Parts: sequence; C-alpha cells; structure tokens
Amino acid sequence: MSAADTTTPAKVPPPRQAPPPAAVNRPRRNRTSGGAATPWLLLAPCLLVLALVMAYPLVRLVTLSFQKFGQPQLWGFQGAEWVGFDNFSKVLSDGDFWAVVVRTIVFAVGCVVLTMVIGMALALLQQRVSGWVKTLINIVLVASWGMPVIVATTVFKWIFDADYGILNALVSKLPGVDMIGHNWFASGPQGLAVIMLLVVWGAVPFVVITLSAGLTQVPKEMEEAARLDGAGAWGVFRYVTLPILKPIIVMLTTLSVIWDMGVFPQVFVMRGGHPEAEFQILNTYSYDRAFVVNDYAQGSAIALITVLLLLGVVAVYMRQMLKIGEVE
Repeated sequence: MSAADTTTPAKVPPPRQAPPPAAVNRPRRNRTSGGAATPWLLLAPCLLVLALVMAYPLVRLVTLSFQKFGQPQLWGFQGAEWVGFDNFSKVLSDGDFWAVVVRTIVFAVGCVVLTMVIGMALALLQQRVSGWVKTLINIVLVASWGMPVIVATTVFKWIFDADYGILNALVSKLPGVDMIGHNWFASGPQGLAVIMLLVVWGAVPFVVITLSAGLTQVPKEMEEAARLDGAGAWGVFRYVTLPILKPIIVMLTTLSVIWDMGVFPQVFVMRGGHPEAEFQILNTYSYDRAFVVNDYAQGSAIALITVLLLLGVVAVYMRQMLKIGEVE
C-alpha cells in the first residue's frame, strides 16, 4: 500500500455564498383618486352628448306613452293627463297593429337574409378575382354605400316607375313579355319587395367590406388541410371558413335586424310621404299615429314597443357573443 493511498484527502471548505443583493427601493406609484377618475373625465364629453341626444328623447318618449297627449295638450289648451297603461292596451288590442308587426318582421327577415347571402357571395367572389377587379368592385360598393338614402330612393322610384321606368322598358324587350305601364306598387307585396331591394342595395356594401376583412384572417393552411382530407368547396366553407367568421356574421346579422326594423325614409319617400295601409311598418305606423292622427301618446307607445323589440334582439346578440367567448 502506497503513501498516497493512506493519506486522507483534505477537506475543501464550501464556497462562500455572496450576500443577497440589497433590495432596490423602487418609487411607489401613489394611487390617488385622480388616477381612477381620469377615464371618467375622458368619457364625460361623450356621455354628455349621449345624455342630450338619446337620454332625454327616450325619457320623453316613455313619459308620453303613459299620458293622454294630443293637439290640445300640444298647444297648451289642456294639461297632460296620466292614463297609465291605457295607450298600450289600446295598441295591443288593435288588429291593425299586429298586422303591421308581422309585416315588419317579414320585411326585416327578408332584408337580412338577402343582405347576408348576397354580401357573403360577393365577399367570397372578391377572394378569387384579380386585383384590379377587386378594386373596381370596392369602388362601386363604396359609391353605392355613400349615396344618400333620399337620392337612392329617388333613383329606385324612377327605375320602377309605371310610365317612365327603365325596368319595364328593358323587361318588355324580352320575347312574349309586355310590362309597359305595369305598376309595381299596385299591391303591397310587390311594392314591399321593391323597397326591400332598395334596403338590401344600401346594406350590402357594409357587409361585403366587413366580411372581406374577416376572410383575410382565415388561415390558408387550414383550407389546404381540409382539401387534402377530401373536402370540397362547400366543405371548406362550412367547416373552416364559416366557424372563423361566426362572430362577424352574428354581429352583422344583429346590426342588420336593428337597421332593417328601423327603416323609415325608404318607405316614406317611395310612397310620396303617405304610405298606404299595406305598406305600413312599425316606424311609419308610429309616425302616422303621432303626426297624421295627432295622437302623440299612442305613437309614443308604438315607438316604445318597437324599442323593446329591438332590445330583445340586442339581448340575443349579447348571449350569442358570450357563448362564442366561452368556446374560445
């Protein structure tokens, strides 16, 4: 046995640990009440404008709907009399009102369906055309979208005119078709169909532009993977494109329902300021009760019922958006 084997190794002392760094004294932010109030101060001008533009008319609308208010009260000959729910009971028991409600719902549903279908088709088409064609389509869409409603209504009124309308002249050139002198507004369904086309024509550009922006967010890799798995064009659209666009579609559909149920100038101008009974929708019906029959209380009650219907649509929209958020 050698000396190296019998020698015990020296113990190496453990390395000295460096002392922990001294805590850096960072300046603390003083959370004062001014910091919490800053957002409200910035929102104050907007809230003030909303209160003046929306809150007061809405409060006045609710007040009138519970009062007896006609021309004597308007001119100050009599004071407004509180009648409770009498205005609502009269409106809800009127058969003409329910006919107007059904007509409004059918009109709005038709406008929304046509708007979304045509808008989606044009948005998908824009993804498959050349750059200059896409630019041309966007220019046409923006031009039609920016046209004032009164101007667009006047143009459509001329197109479908019974005596000088260009549509009757063009259709009459087809073999065996004679549409000269045809009055498109002789019946309610035909006339409302024309007004529906006018509303859709004005609403499609916004839908197309919004959906086109949404389509740019669809991953091309997912579409290619779906095609490799054997999915056709409809399969790719249904299982890839549509789920990604669902939040945008829900938003556009809700906005379209609100806008189309609130249509007024298209019907009012198309019928020369005096819509017939078969052309009445909720907004024009409320206007006639208030300013033609001079029953401002019942007109306010009808308008308030319309607001409540639209709030129901907004509630459905919020519920759908919350569901989408939970899934994501």
